[in-house]
Amino acid sequence: MGYELSSCDHSQIPPQVTVPRLYNAARDLMDRNLNAGRGDKVAYIDDNGTCTYNELNRRSNRVGSALATLGLQQEQRVFLCALDSIDWPVSFLGAIKAGVVPVAINTLLTPSDYEYMLTDSRSKVAIISPHFVPVFKDLLEKIPTLETLIVTGNESVDGVMSLGELEARGTDEFEGPVTTSDDPCFWLYSSGSTGAPKGTVHIHQSIIYTAELFGTGVLGLRESDTVFSAAKLFFAYGLGNAFSFPLSVGATTVLMAERPTPDAVYERLIKHQATVFCGVPTLYAGMLAKADKPAKGELPIRISTSAGEALPAELLRQWCDERGSEIIDGIGSTEMLHIYLSNMPGKVAAGSTGQPVPGYEIKLLDADDNEVPKGEIGDLVAKGPSTAIMYWNNRAKSTATFQGEWTRSGDKFYINEDGNYVYAGRSDDMLKVSGIYVSPAEVEATLISHPAVLEAAIVGAKDENDLIKPKAYIVLKNPSDESAELNQELKNFVKANLAPHKYPRWFIYVEELPKTATGKIQRFKLRELG
Repeated sequence: MGYELSSCDHSQIPPQVTVPRLYNAARDLMDRNLNAGRGDKVAYIDDNGTCTYNELNRRSNRVGSALATLGLQQEQRVFLCALDSIDWPVSFLGAIKAGVVPVAINTLLTPSDYEYMLTDSRSKVAIISPHFVPVFKDLLEKIPTLETLIVTGNESVDGVMSLGELEARGTDEFEGPVTTSDDPCFWLYSSGSTGAPKGTVHIHQSIIYTAELFGTGVLGLRESDTVFSAAKLFFAYGLGNAFSFPLSVGATTVLMAERPTPDAVYERLIKHQATVFCGVPTLYAGMLAKADKPAKGELPIRISTSAGEALPAELLRQWCDERGSEIIDGIGSTEMLHIYLSNMPGKVAAGSTGQPVPGYEIKLLDADDNEVPKGEIGDLVAKGPSTAIMYWNNRAKSTATFQGEWTRSGDKFYINEDGNYVYAGRSDDMLKVSGIYVSPAEVEATLISHPAVLEAAIVGAKDENDLIKPKAYIVLKNPSDESAELNQELKNFVKANLAPHKYPRWFIYVEELPKTATGKIQRFKLRELG
């Protein structure tokens, strides 16, 4: 095929990354390790076993070569909605090798979310975890573009072919079609303030740029590291942490299928002696609050990362005191693929998001797109080589977000007296809860569908750890219905209809909501109430 691998000169700042025109991201990540003699090194550890770099390459070749037997052609989409296990990177790499575009999907969503995304992406094949089979068999009958389901593991489920059976159709050696550095490589879905998720299209070169600029350039990731990311692979943050970064240097990665509770996370950190840990502020707060947590010497963590929402200074201080290592807090996005504004090892400024990652540029703009003076809040726009090329089938939102070389983040920041960037909130009313965007309008619409609720408004409020959670202001149809029992009923109602992290933690009952003359809810007035 004549593919060349990417290269990077880290002696320069920013690092100089070279990506050839004929290029395949999956082959780059695999071949660099095989060429370096790391074939027998463990690449992944999951709940069921291990996988070496040789096995990862062979299995992904089998998946890639077998996808053609399902009728998939280059640049068509394959829906990947699976819990974190070795089967996930096998499927993701195999699709990319075949020139097929994997669409990595959040496993915490509702059937209606999956129906929308399957229809929007026109995915012909869906690779899913076994517990999703009933949901996706229903969708298979409803969505004409969806033709085949594959279930992870080696056993078929309810007549659905297993990934092991698919691999048996493939070959250990596989060249695949020609791809270029600018070809569509994979999608991630980004949520938005209007509710409908957007298919965010990334190209082949995006992966290695994030790995070289942040994974190696900032974190100093190395072959000897064992990495554990609490953020799942379907998140842009998790994809870098547990896929792009470790594979780019030949490190070992620990994957966990279950929800990242403090107990589950500590169990993996102790058992596998992870040296790099990637979390989010909500999880750090829960881990620090545990009474029976491991002693400092039990965990060899040399560096940790945080993203998804601003890391409170007190959580950083506690973690450094208890674990003896820093948390590198930064901000990234689905559109930029990973962190582009970050604190740096040895230079962590508590309460700030640090400085632009070398290789990226940042501007803070006012309403007229002029740069704001130091100390004033502005809308953050970013420029860098890992930016997505568009939102699929959505010209209006693409042109509003991707403006030439610059990408609008939707976040507001200011630069403090030390020259560090400090988060000041969302440009719209979106919330980030446990590192995941929540649309107030979506939660409000769900609450209003409850028979007791007349009107609802959602704002963000800080919990005891200074982390943002949804707070509901409710106008009841019958004010006398207000009760602690109704609070719990509404929480359960939202959990039953939306992803669980979206439910309100507090309920305030009011006679009316503040509105503009045209009837729009004035959420800023509710936020001012505290």
